[in-house]
Amino acid sequence: MNKKAIIAVPMGDPAGIGPEITVKSFLNKDILNDSNIVVVGDSNVIERALEITGVELKVNVIKSVKDAKFETGTIDLIDMKNVNMDEFEFGEIQAQCGQAAFDYIEKAIDLAMKNEVDALATTPINKESLYAAKVPFIGHTEMLEELTNSHDPLTMFQVLDLRIFFLTRHLSLKDAIAQMTKERVRDYVERSHDALIKLGVENPKLAVAGLNPHSGENGLFGMEEVDEITPGIEWAKKDGYDVTGPVPADSVFFQALNGKYDAVISLYHDQGHIAAKMTDFHKTISITNGLPFLRSSVDHGTAFDIAGKNIASSESMEEAIKLAGKYALSFRK
Repeated sequence: MNKKAIIAVPMGDPAGIGPEITVKSFLNKDILNDSNIVVVGDSNVIERALEITGVELKVNVIKSVKDAKFETGTIDLIDMKNVNMDEFEFGEIQAQCGQAAFDYIEKAIDLAMKNEVDALATTPINKESLYAAKVPFIGHTEMLEELTNSHDPLTMFQVLDLRIFFLTRHLSLKDAIAQMTKERVRDYVERSHDALIKLGVENPKLAVAGLNPHSGENGLFGMEEVDEITPGIEWAKKDGYDVTGPVPADSVFFQALNGKYDAVISLYHDQGHIAAKMTDFHKTISITNGLPFLRSSVDHGTAFDIAGKNIASSESMEEAIKLAGKYALSFRK
């Protein structure tokens, strides 16, 4: 029998939809067949989420992963006991919830660093709640980078058979273009190639998206491809990487979805996000490479407006756990 990966699921901001989508995910039998799940959170909030959703599960509070039962109908929970329910409200920015969300992530990372779990599948956190708690990080990536002593983690989106890496992330378009140097393009081809190998993709074939319409038409619509992007790609080719481009952005993602490439390097945030989310919003999952372990995540927020109302879909959470289970063991090799 194949070994199942153990996936840690930090519950996210307690006031958001994280607790609801976490418990709903346990109804998906395919996930439980492929992975063993340990939730890191607060038992009182999880019990409240079970009441709200009507999901019938037993909560098995454990002190360590070795105490987990991994039985159908049971949530194995490491209870951090860090939410005061007398002050707790769904859908509101609360300092205690920002701190709690950070505590869950910190504990899950610790479990992964000690090889007690194989990967993380993270739920949404809220930047304003983190700020209210004076947590010195604005998001998961920054926490993961600092707490694992990693440098510049590499983000990859996967939706169906489409994989997308990002040359730049949260920058204005002007600042992102300034970072599109031949050196950075060459470096990200190598890093993306290595990430795909760790995920179990043999002989990866990459494409780099173009920036300008029709990839600039040899300078007719802009010189960025001529001066930086194409030289970076050619440099990578000379070093032995199977990479094509720049390929016009209006076609490269469709081509990759249909198997022509194993992944696309998107040049800026919205270019890749739009392609992924228009393919299937709920199945778009973020995977963080460049860490000692694999981390997958939903690509939506805490949705305070619907939190605690049993409206939130768990589809994205289920996909995040599925991908973590699919890739975790090969990533660890």
